[in-house]
Amino acid sequence: MSNEFLDRHIGPNQAEIDAMLSAIGCDSVEQVVAKTVPESILFGNRMEVEEGLTERDSLALAKKLAGQNQLFSNFIGQGYYGTLMPTVIQRNILENPGWYTAYTPYQAEISQGRLEMLLTFQQMIMDLTGMDISNASLLDEPTAAAEAMMMAKRANKKNKSNRFLVDSNTHPQTITILQTRAKPIGIQLVVEDIQNSDFSDCFAVLMQSPGTNGEVRDLTTDIAKAKEAGVLTIVACDILALTLIKTPAEMGADIAIGNSQRFGVPMGFGGPHAAFLATRDEFKRMVPGRIIGVSQDVHGNPAMRMSLQTREQHIRRDKATSNICTAQVLLAVLAAAYGIYHGANGLRRIANKVHAKASSLAKSLTQAGFELASEQFFDTITLNTTDAQALFSKAQAQNINLRLLGDNQLTIAVDETTTTQDLSELLAVFSVDSLTESES
Repeated sequence: MSNEFLDRHIGPNQAEIDAMLSAIGCDSVEQVVAKTVPESILFGNRMEVEEGLTERDSLALAKKLAGQNQLFSNFIGQGYYGTLMPTVIQRNILENPGWYTAYTPYQAEISQGRLEMLLTFQQMIMDLTGMDISNASLLDEPTAAAEAMMMAKRANKKNKSNRFLVDSNTHPQTITILQTRAKPIGIQLVVEDIQNSDFSDCFAVLMQSPGTNGEVRDLTTDIAKAKEAGVLTIVACDILALTLIKTPAEMGADIAIGNSQRFGVPMGFGGPHAAFLATRDEFKRMVPGRIIGVSQDVHGNPAMRMSLQTREQHIRRDKATSNICTAQVLLAVLAAAYGIYHGANGLRRIANKVHAKASSLAKSLTQAGFELASEQFFDTITLNTTDAQALFSKAQAQNINLRLLGDNQLTIAVDETTTTQDLSELLAVFSVDSLTESES
C-alpha cells in the first residue's frame, strides 16, 4: 500500500515523527503508547486489520458500491424536494474549501464575506416570511420546531400551561422530534386537528401550511382565535410556496419556521440542510442560534458581526436562551446564493412552474376519476382511494416512490426537477394515458 495519502493528509510525516521521538527519547510510537497508557486499559493483542487501499482504489470501491443503488423517481415530498443547484454556485461555493471548511465566524474582522452571506440569508427569510428578524439557520426543520416550542414557552410567561398544541397536518418527522424534546422538559404535546380546537389550556400552537398532505390553508382565523386565548402561534412554512401564498406575518403568526433545502441544496439522503426561525422584534432576545447584525468598524464603515450573543451558550452557559450553538452555515450560504441567483421574480417563476406541474397532474387524475383530498395545494396532492396500497406497490415496481398517508390516501409531490416525462410515467401507474395541461 502506498502511504502517499497518509503522508499528505493525515498528521505528521515520518521525518517529523522521528524528530519528535528523538526529542522524547523513544524509539517508536508503540513505545510512547506503552509508556503513557495505563496497562489496565491497554489492548495488548495486535488488531487484525486488513491491508489498506490506495486513494485511487478507495474511490473505485466507493463508485462500485454507489453503483449498486437503485435509482427511483421520487414524488414523496414531506419537506424534502429535488432542486437544481446552479453550476456557478456549485463550483464557487459548494466545492470551494474557502467556504466549506470555514468555522463559526467569531473573528468578525476576517469573516466579513461569510457574515455578509449569512446576513443575506436572514434578509431573504425575513422577506419571504414577512417577519422582523431571522436567525442565521438551524439544523433542520424539526429542530427549528423544537426550538420554537421552547422559545414560545420562555416568551409566554403569563400563560402557566405546559401543553403544546400541534396540528395533525404537520410533517411526521417534526412531530416525532417535538415529542422527543418535549418529554424531558415537562411539556405535554397534544396533536390534533386545530380546526376543531378552542386553544384552551395551552401556551403555544404549531400549525403548518402547506400541510403534510399538501393542503394550503389560510391560517389567519385560527391564529386570531389562538391569540384571543393568550396562545403564541408558530407556523411551519414552505420557503418556495411563500413566493405565492400569504406569509406567516400576514396571517398574524408570532414565529415562522421552515427548511431552505429546496433553494438549490441537494437532498443528500436527508441532510444536511439549513432550517430557519423568524419572529417578531419583541422576541429578538429569545431567538435560538446565531444572529448576524450590522455594526461599524473603527473607520465608521459598515461591518457585519454576530449580534445579541448574550443569548448564547458560549457566553451565558446554563442561563442561555438556547443551548443550540450550531448553524448550517454552508447550506444557508448556498440557499442565499440561490436566492440571489434567481432573484424575487425568478423564485416566483420557479414556484409557478412547480404549481403548474402539480395542477396538471391533479387535473389528469381527477378527469380519470380519482378524488383529491383538497383542491387547495401548491406542489403536493393527496388522493382519496381505497386502492392506495396497490397503487403504491405498483409504482414501486416501476421504480417510482410515492407516499402512503394512512390506509386510503396516497400523496404525490412534484418539484423543480420534475419533467413532463416523469409525470407521464407516473400517470401510467394510475392507468392514465396522457397528461392534461393545466390552465393555471
